Amino acid sequence: MRKNVIIIHGCSSRDEEKQSSSPPSDRHWISWVREELIAQGTSVATPLMPEPWAPDYNKYKTEFEKLEVNEQTTLIGHSCGCAFLVRWLGDSKRKIDKLILVAPWKIAGDGNEIKKVFYEYAIDATIKSRVNKIVMFTSDNEAENGKKSLKIFNDVLDGKVIELKDRGHYTRDDMGEKFPELLGEVLN
Repeated sequence: MRKNVIIIHGCSSRDEEKQSSSPPSDRHWISWVREELIAQGTSVATPLMPEPWAPDYNKYKTEFEKLEVNEQTTLIGHSCGCAFLVRWLGDSKRKIDKLILVAPWKIAGDGNEIKKVFYEYAIDATIKSRVNKIVMFTSDNEAENGKKSLKIFNDVLDGKVIELKDRGHYTRDDMGEKFPELLGEVLN
């Protein structure tokens, strides 16, 4: 088994996708972290998940399961990518090395039935017995539903919570592209 890292991007709106020149898998801090890890000799995958403006668990699962996940894998999710990874770990019962949730999100929002189906599931408490280390990043100025989402995940998974100052929802606009604290958690 070889060590590898898989980073699952967050969700975006259809308008954001039309206006952006890069896919979600290359946005925010993701490409910087990928390049830093590759320079350290780590295998990194940053798949583009299908239709991130209308996330569908089964479509995400089909794309995700093309990748190698083993007991040496670190899974990193951003925003709705966290919701997917936690659900997948619960469904698959897989063992991994680390699970890192960045600005985790688990609240669908009013009237969005597509996102309601994606976000509203019971978190499997046995995940923490199959993961060596669970880390959750939040910010002092994260949105209220982001804070609520973090609490939902942490109440069940009981991970290490790292709250950084002025990072918002960990997007490029909130914090720039570099994320050395995440890099440190992956490499430790």
